[in-house]
Amino acid sequence: MADLARLYEVIEPEAQALGFELVRVKMMPSEAGDGGEALQIMAEDPATGQLVIEQCAALSRRVSDAMDAREEAGEVLIEGAYHLEVSSPGIDRPLTRPKDFTDWVGHEAKISMVKGFDGQRNLRGSLIGIEGDTVIIEDAKSGETRIPRSEIHSAKLILTDALIAATKPLDTSGAEDILEEEKADD
Repeated sequence: MADLARLYEVIEPEAQALGFELVRVKMMPSEAGDGGEALQIMAEDPATGQLVIEQCAALSRRVSDAMDAREEAGEVLIEGAYHLEVSSPGIDRPLTRPKDFTDWVGHEAKISMVKGFDGQRNLRGSLIGIEGDTVIIEDAKSGETRIPRSEIHSAKLILTDALIAATKPLDTSGAEDILEEEKADD
């Protein structure tokens, strides 16, 4: 199993060199069905909260080069076969950093707790924020709920009209050229 903390140490400077912030570094089963793994890297441009394809490609090249250099020096970062996936976090993005729980206050979120958590395992409702290392959500079933971040397995935004309205597309060039045809009355 890969050491995610070590991978983060290797990947973060490469993202920062391009002016990006890491959102998530995660090992997951490959979608190719080959039994391999995927190293998933989500990053964002702080100016937009997103990455475009060219930015993903630039980060992928930097990370690949950095990992190859370490592996050539004898460091094993990931055991076995894997492939690299670099992406923007998307509109229904994961909430992984303390700032995510502040930046998206008022939006709907789903939080799943770690196994063995004492209490409700899944929460869904309006994100209130974070105090210290405690996330606060107005759960639809149980009301205001406070959860230590260490007890959160995963958290993500829920796609809503309000979230769509709060998220601006990066490139709208050409939108003014789109014409809608009106149906003629017969």
